[in-house]
Amino acid sequence: MTTFITEEMREELIAARFAALKKTSRLRVEAGSEYHRVLRAWSNGFAVEAETTPRLRGLVDLYDGANHLCQCLIVAAEEEDGEMRYEFKRNTAAADKAPLDYYRAPDAPVALLGKD
Repeated sequence: MTTFITEEMREELIAARFAALKKTSRLRVEAGSEYHRVLRAWSNGFAVEAETTPRLRGLVDLYDGANHLCQCLIVAAEEEDGEMRYEFKRNTAAADKAPLDYYRAPDAPVALLGKD
C-alpha cells in the first residue's frame, strides 16, 4: 500500500505542526535585539521556523520565558521541512551571580564586624 498526499496537503500539515509547536514551546532565542520562537530543543541544538526567522549565527542567548538559560555559540546545521536546525559549538549555562575564583568554606561567615 502506498501513501500519496498532494503538495497543498503537505504544506498544510507542516503549517499545522508549526502552529502546535509554537503554542507549546516557551523557549526563545535572542540574537542581537530580536527574539525568535524556538520550535524544539535538544541537548546539542535547537530548531526555529526557517521562513520567519533570519539566518542566525554567532553568539545567541536562549530563554525559557523570562529565565535566561544559557549563552550559546551556534552554527547552522541544516534546513528541512520548513525548520532551520542549529547546533551548539559552545553552550554556557547562565548564572545569577558571578563565579568565585577562590575557595569559600561552607561555614564561613558572610561578613565580619569590626570592634569599635
